Amino acid sequence: MAEEEERPRRAARFTPMPLDGWDVADLRDYIEALRAEIARAEAGIAARESQRHAAEAFFRPPRPGQADQ
Repeated sequence: MAEEEERPRRAARFTPMPLDGWDVADLRDYIEALRAEIARAEAGIAARESQRHAAEAFFRPPRPGQADQ
């Protein structure tokens, strides 16, 4: 339980940066950083879904007619 209490809380919502005054290179860098963060979040989702599917498969009761051989 202590680990759950120590985890950082997620931000309630993404707050866009003010883009006024940014040049094209800065904007492109910002886009790349956002894409990297999106990829990181998607990888986290995929890992959690994979773990959930593995747990569901492990704990799923055997179907009728299927016995361990």
